[in-house]
Amino acid sequence: MNPIDFHASVDIDDALAAIGREAGKPLPVRWIAGGTNLLDLMKARVVGASGLADINGLPLTQIVRSESGGLMLGALARNADTAYDPVVRKHYPLITAAILAGASPQIRNMASNGGNLLQRTRCVYFYDTATPCNKRAPGSGCSAIGGLTRQHAILGASAHCIATHPSDLCIALAALEARVHVRSRDGLRVIAFADFHRLPGEHPEQDTTLAEGELITHIELPEADRFVAHSSYLKVRDRASYAFALVSVAAALDLGEDGSVREVRLALGGVAHKPWRRPEAEARLAGRAPTQEAFGELADALLAEAEGQGGNDFKITLAHRAIVRALTMALEGTPSNTGQVAASASPEDYP
Repeated sequence: MNPIDFHASVDIDDALAAIGREAGKPLPVRWIAGGTNLLDLMKARVVGASGLADINGLPLTQIVRSESGGLMLGALARNADTAYDPVVRKHYPLITAAILAGASPQIRNMASNGGNLLQRTRCVYFYDTATPCNKRAPGSGCSAIGGLTRQHAILGASAHCIATHPSDLCIALAALEARVHVRSRDGLRVIAFADFHRLPGEHPEQDTTLAEGELITHIELPEADRFVAHSSYLKVRDRASYAFALVSVAAALDLGEDGSVREVRLALGGVAHKPWRRPEAEARLAGRAPTQEAFGELADALLAEAEGQGGNDFKITLAHRAIVRALTMALEGTPSNTGQVAASASPEDYP
């Protein structure tokens, strides 16, 4: 067992300062909240640390209304608390459905919102330290290319990496156009969710656009009541629980009084290195009737650049059908394909 330092951060400034304490040490100091991914990675020796700075004592657990009429999710609020929050369930049922489709109850009770955004890929080659992996060891090669690719990307991949992003929550956040609030010793920064995660390109070791020493403090949800009645999260996986998505779809529709589409939001999971969304493709449905034909055309546009690796070619057809099905579920007002139903809340439920 390797010795490791442990520091319980007392406030945000203390947590930020803790990350700078690795000077002269071979490995970095890392923040830890729920630890549901980090500890697995450390035990598998995929990542290392000379110390852990516990941030669970920071005042970042609240879920409160934002000044703009949306919601601020504390980065340290647990996934389960977020999913079952009465205001989230009423005004953002897509968030509830996505969280409850992921992991297991035990993990959701521990995992934090901020940590969910920072999950590493579940590519088997990334976890197998005996195989080359550009994400784990830049420049070593990608064992997945030409290997077992059932779980791998069909969109946005590169010659250096075909891994996929594992989160369910992030797919819903992408569809709702959330924003990520971060803090460092240089101050505050707000990142549009579309810009938070990266495609692999030549640097697949970089999952996000976070700068060194930036700590996620909140996730901001814009007002989204126009999507409440017609949103859905569909997850296709190999078993009914505790499995990562082969393909997932977060779909939200805003319908006019005549039933036509005013706006559609669609994000895909399990198919790319980041949540996959193309607003220019979604715009094609504006003003049209929400028909199976129209949904199919949107699926065609979203998947126009899809390319399989042999073992995952089936994902292209699967994703097309999942998109049409998710949009149909949203039209019908079915929040998910896993049985979650939104509960009611009132404005008084806001803290």
